[in-house]
Amino acid sequence: MKIRIATRKSALALWQAEHVAAILKSIPAITDITLVPLSTRGDEILDRSLQKIGGKGLFIKELEVAMQNGDADLAVHSMKDLPADLPDGFCVAATLQRANHRDALVAAPATTIASLPENARIGSSSLRRQAQIKMIRPDLRIEALRGNVNTRLAKLDNGDYDAIILAAAGLERLQLQQHISQQFSVDEMLPAAAQGVLGIECPESNTELRSILKQLDDPVTLQTTTAERTIARVLQANCQSPVAAFAAVDGKTLNLSALVAFPDGSRFLKDSIRGDATNAEQLGASLANRLIDNGARELLDSIEALHD
Repeated sequence: MKIRIATRKSALALWQAEHVAAILKSIPAITDITLVPLSTRGDEILDRSLQKIGGKGLFIKELEVAMQNGDADLAVHSMKDLPADLPDGFCVAATLQRANHRDALVAAPATTIASLPENARIGSSSLRRQAQIKMIRPDLRIEALRGNVNTRLAKLDNGDYDAIILAAAGLERLQLQQHISQQFSVDEMLPAAAQGVLGIECPESNTELRSILKQLDDPVTLQTTTAERTIARVLQANCQSPVAAFAAVDGKTLNLSALVAFPDGSRFLKDSIRGDATNAEQLGASLANRLIDNGARELLDSIEALHD
């Protein structure tokens, strides 16, 4: 079988696609693999916030169109960028073993969130990160930051910001971990649902390909990803909503925490649940519904109204 992998053109997206290609090459049924690099609307529009142009789904639309048109067979995504509900006809065929789930502060060596000067400028376009930074340091100024990893690092070097927040996994994949000055614990900053996880999307109808891709599934990561993404789905949160979720499996038990917060950190709801890891989706739904009962839907609606 010949496989064509649709991918964005950024260095990180290409690394992710090449990483999956290297794994697939070890499967005897696959005879040839080629990458199909594509430019997406999310990559092209950098002067407006994702909330205003349609969310992170803009990073995957062109990849799905390529699969629909028969120009590609599958796409590799950071699972945190993939909407909780996929378009009809598509599925996540494999969830790879999770890499580092943490958020990272990128600043001068040895700088921590606590040691930053008062009113320091922090680069981040994530409302989830903004809310949790404000919960730690209300004085810090959060300023918009878009672009690929190297573009963001260049803006920091240029003095546009005192520090920026990025996913540790992306920096490590690009061998840029030397820029990390602090990694946040999940107690300090809950990550986005499925942060650090790579997923493979393909047409639901391609059962032969789905059967092959299933070999790449990591069972524990599938459980934690299912639980975390269920939180986002039940809350009807999009990829830019200030919603965080993190699950970890300990033996047969899954521990799941979630947060919904106002972007300025002034209001937040945080809760956790634990149970049988084989009931990951049910645990995620239960926790999300508990948050809704405590006012999460109203909080999210008020945030969406602010950004309309």
